[in-house]
Amino acid sequence: MSDIIRCTPAGAILGEGPLWSRRDNSIYWVDILSHRLHAHSLKDGSNRTWDFPEPIGWVIEREKGGFIAGLMSGFAEVTLEPFSIKHIGTPYPHEPENRLNDAKADDRGRIWAGSMHKPIEKVSGAFYRLETDLSFSEVDGPYKIANGPTFSADHKTIYHTDTGKSEIYVFDVVNGELANKRLWLKFEDDWGGPDGMTTDAQGGIWVAHWGPGRVTRFNPDASIDFHIDLPASQITSLTFAGENLDRVFVTSAAEGLDEVREAGTLFEIPSDLLRGHTGLEPQKFKG
Repeated sequence: MSDIIRCTPAGAILGEGPLWSRRDNSIYWVDILSHRLHAHSLKDGSNRTWDFPEPIGWVIEREKGGFIAGLMSGFAEVTLEPFSIKHIGTPYPHEPENRLNDAKADDRGRIWAGSMHKPIEKVSGAFYRLETDLSFSEVDGPYKIANGPTFSADHKTIYHTDTGKSEIYVFDVVNGELANKRLWLKFEDDWGGPDGMTTDAQGGIWVAHWGPGRVTRFNPDASIDFHIDLPASQITSLTFAGENLDRVFVTSAAEGLDEVREAGTLFEIPSDLLRGHTGLEPQKFKG
C-alpha cells in the first residue's frame, strides 16, 4: 500500500479548511493562527501563501470569481489577484473574541459556517447561514467549538460538530431550513475530538480526529467502516480532490505541541488507501 504523502513542510500552527478548486487545480487551506491562506498546486506541487491581517478560518469559492472568507471579524469578500479584502459583516457583534471556524456551501449556493470563542474560555459559538444577497443569520447554537460541517449527497441532511463536547449532530434540511436536530455520534474518549468532515459519493462521512492522528469513514448509521492513520496527532480536516475526486488531502496542526515533527503538514492520502471511495464536487457561493 502507498505511503502518506507530505505536500508541504511541517509547522502550520492550526492548519484547517482544505478546499479543492477545480478552477485553479489547487488545494486551498488556511493556517488560522498564522493568519495565512495557502494554495497547493496539483499540477506541479508548488505552494503559494497570502498573509491576512487577522485569523482566517476558511475560504469558499465564489461562482462569479474570487472567494468568500471566514475571518475573526466575520464574513469577507476576497480576491487574490490582485489581493483585496472587502468586509461583509460580523454575525456576532456582541462577542468580539469569537471567530469563524469552519464552513461549507450548499446546493443553493449559500454558506453554512460555525464560530467559536478564540481563547476557548466560554461556550459562545453558534451556527450561521450566509445568504446569496450577503445577509446572514444564526441558525443554531450555542457551540463551544463549531466544526464540520458536511452535507449528504442530496443536500437533504447536514452534519455539524461541537468538538468541545465530542459530539456530531445531524439535521434535516427542509425547504432550505434546519429541522429535527439530533445527536448522530458521540466520540469515545480514546477517539480524540471530532474536527472537520467531508462526505463521499457513496454516502460515507469522513471525520478528522484531533488527538489520535487519524481520519475515519463512518457509515450513515454512524457505525465505523475503516480508519486511516496519519503521521501527525492533531488532524483537523480533509477534502476529496483531483480530476476524478479520488484523492484526499488532510490538514493538521502543531498548536500546543512541544515537538513539531510532522505536525502542521498538509498530507495527501493516496487513492489506493481510499478503498474505491470518491468525493463530491464542492459547491460554490452564488452571491
